[in-house]
Amino acid sequence: MSDLTFLSATEMATHVREKRISPVELVEAHLTKIASLNPRLNAYVQVDSDGARAHARMAENAVMNGDASGPLHGVPISIKSSLAVAGLRCEAGTRLRAGFVATQDAPLVARLKSAGAIVLGTTNTPELLMAWETDNLLYGRTNNPWNLDYTPGGSSGGEAAAIAAGMSAGGVGSDGGGSIRVPAHFSGICGLKPTPGRIPSTGHYPTSAGPFALIGVVGPMARTVGDLKLLFEVMQGPDEGDACAAPVPLRWPRQDEVLQLRIGYFEDDGRTPVTPETREALKIAADRLRHAGFQVDAFRPQGLEEARLLWHKFFVTAGAMLIRPMFKGREHDLSPILRHFLEFANYRTNDRKNVSESAPETWLLDAWIRRDTLRAKFLEQMRQYPILLCPAAAIPAFRHGEGSWGIDGKTVEYLDAWSYTEWFNLLGNPALVIPAGHSPEGLPIGVQIVGRPWEEEKVLAVAAALESERGPWEPPPVR
Repeated sequence: MSDLTFLSATEMATHVREKRISPVELVEAHLTKIASLNPRLNAYVQVDSDGARAHARMAENAVMNGDASGPLHGVPISIKSSLAVAGLRCEAGTRLRAGFVATQDAPLVARLKSAGAIVLGTTNTPELLMAWETDNLLYGRTNNPWNLDYTPGGSSGGEAAAIAAGMSAGGVGSDGGGSIRVPAHFSGICGLKPTPGRIPSTGHYPTSAGPFALIGVVGPMARTVGDLKLLFEVMQGPDEGDACAAPVPLRWPRQDEVLQLRIGYFEDDGRTPVTPETREALKIAADRLRHAGFQVDAFRPQGLEEARLLWHKFFVTAGAMLIRPMFKGREHDLSPILRHFLEFANYRTNDRKNVSESAPETWLLDAWIRRDTLRAKFLEQMRQYPILLCPAAAIPAFRHGEGSWGIDGKTVEYLDAWSYTEWFNLLGNPALVIPAGHSPEGLPIGVQIVGRPWEEEKVLAVAAALESERGPWEPPPVR
């Protein structure tokens, strides 16, 4: 155990229960790693060293008294700074909330603490979470532990960088258009976007309500699928504050049931090309799943382009409508990334007469109905293939500030590169990203495993099979 911080969270919890490692050791190892790497990565915006040490001592006393009953007892974790953690800043990267400190834990944070997890601190985001790179005027940009010149993605970029670098055993992100899965893909870790309502979004800022409750979720991020499973088990369950909550019990499938799941596999959507290394990672993942005993067939579902366009209305157009009034009289506080998002939203809105010439309630209602109709047709297709395997994004991690890329002779624009995750926010599918390969530059590449709503357990089971075929997780080069 030369580096305790790169043990899996599951291993940490086991070693703590068996008194082979103390929670104090674990927390100190993580705090030492944070002190060494965070100045270069800028993943954390607040580290609660005193609180973490105090909770580690309490956890150690519990172990010595035979009371280490929680599945995460003594495991150090991190939380995205858009989720409420009592006593810590919850600013979501915006000057509009500068200095805001949460007074109580979000339900999922309370569940993690009750399971014995120790919160080390909160992690960086883009302003109001509206970007796939992490930078803001409060704390600056976060760097990728695989290459500091590249972004770890967004909006859960700080969380992904912290976990990948061993500054956290795992944690929590949020995802309205890929904000868990793209950072996981960029940073070489795993991330699960659950079905809306499966894990409560209560205590998240911005609030998931109205049309945003259909697309925005919170979910676990970790280095291994086993750790995602452990975090998911602790975090899942309904909460009155979540508009999409439903009492769905845990239902882990038997191995023979898992292998009966037919997998539909596609390398691109026919519109936005992916890099050759992304295509190769998908082929390898498909072959590994076949070797594990699955039937994997070429299959591209219909309706992806309509899902992309509808997601734009829900996230980009409607999101901009809410954000602009917040900055009235405080336009100087807009970060460059958020300003660019609003300019893009304005361009797209004016480019669509059916939006710009209609009252908001008209086009939003129309989009909502079209979304529900499309979702029904999409799920009907998934009767044949209840699991989909596809890219997580068109490209691996990009250099800070880049906004377009040339692939197969075509220019892929910033927002289009993540359409591979956006579809499943619009449609409400659970989706997981797992590392599967590397680019020629040595950057990680993840693949996306998608299931039907409320079937996270099947998605995790397929991902675990792929991970078993792939081999051990690989740490980034930053030290």
